[in-house]
Amino acid sequence: MKRIRYSTEDRIHVAVDCIIFGFDGLELKALLIHRKMDPGLGVWSLMGGFVKIDESLDEAAVRILHSLTGLDNIYMEQLHSYGAVHRDIGGRVISVAYFALINIEDYEEQVLDEHDARWVPLNKLPDLIFDHSQMVQDAHERLRQKVANHPIGFALLPEKFTLPQLLSLYEAIYDAPIDKRNFSRKMLSLGILKKLNEKEKSSSRRGAFFFVFDQEKYEKLSKEGVSFI
Repeated sequence: MKRIRYSTEDRIHVAVDCIIFGFDGLELKALLIHRKMDPGLGVWSLMGGFVKIDESLDEAAVRILHSLTGLDNIYMEQLHSYGAVHRDIGGRVISVAYFALINIEDYEEQVLDEHDARWVPLNKLPDLIFDHSQMVQDAHERLRQKVANHPIGFALLPEKFTLPQLLSLYEAIYDAPIDKRNFSRKMLSLGILKKLNEKEKSSSRRGAFFFVFDQEKYEKLSKEGVSFI
């Protein structure tokens, strides 16, 4: 189909910004970069870019995420659009934010160096350019809402994990202590964790059994509604 331009309307740029969360076993972190262009050269920023004429918003987000992480099949979800008139001093830009979850262990140090990127704890974030701090705050709140009823938090963990590691993840997401006994009982009662005949022994003499997530069982439960917290 021939492209017809709206020649009488204002031109507005559309960008995608990505909030990438990771978990190091103790803290929930966001992946930040030093901005490599003006305005704001050198300022801490989220990874983002303009949407190309021949790609959708999701395709742009996938491209940007892959360029920064080198990873495919990342959990990704559209968060919100940010369109304040003067949000970007470089021009009239509407940004559509996505948040993504990755396992830090899968992330290669080489890619970090290539982009001058750093994992920064959420409680120690520097000042970010434009409205990127608000984006991180909004993404953190969405994550808290989602992990209460959806198993997306498992994307932040290694394939094999222990119940103490899982508990630490939820405590980091909610930034609050969670009763260990009740949490373990609830998770095990859902039947979505497969116990392995293997222990993680670096953190204690007795060690803790490893588990893996059972996606098939979760999908059956998800139709009925599941509460993780």
